[in-house]
Amino acid sequence: MRLFTALWPSEAAVRHLSAAVDRLDRDRVAAATAGLRKFRFSGPERWHLTLCFHGDDADPDEVAERLEHRVARLLATDPAAPRLRLAGSGIFRGVLWIGAEPGTADDDRALRALVRAAGGDPHGYRAHLTIARWVAGRADRELVTGLFAGYAGPWWEARELAVVRSDLREGGPAYQTVHRVGVTRTSSG
Repeated sequence: MRLFTALWPSEAAVRHLSAAVDRLDRDRVAAATAGLRKFRFSGPERWHLTLCFHGDDADPDEVAERLEHRVARLLATDPAAPRLRLAGSGIFRGVLWIGAEPGTADDDRALRALVRAAGGDPHGYRAHLTIARWVAGRADRELVTGLFAGYAGPWWEARELAVVRSDLREGGPAYQTVHRVGVTRTSSG
């Protein structure tokens, strides 16, 4: 079991990106991935922004308690939840990703505050979700600059963080949310 803290995109953002993937020209995808072994798009149910990876031996209860405390402290001083959209793309070794773009500098600060609350490093953080993977081979330039060139999804506001358990299975990891923490201040009155 692996444990991480994630931010799930809104349903509208997932639908929009899923439609963009479905509209891709299959011949163009085949040409862009010809040099890659076992290239596959991940399912929309797996699309998330990882804020902090806690490791294989992390205790879910301890991670949840620490997250609750840090988010409560954050909301007491800065209640703004970041407004984001999925936009742009890039690659890491064996990974094609779609970026998550903050709407304003305040949204960027709010996102980095959530990364810090989750236990991650906000300075080196690059907000993204993994959309595809492969096991070997060198990515063609078209994979990065062509397939999702100019992609920008709808704006959405982060509502909660999730502590997620990941179990490795034959078809890829299976995710289960084990704890949720709201990141917006509820108004009183």
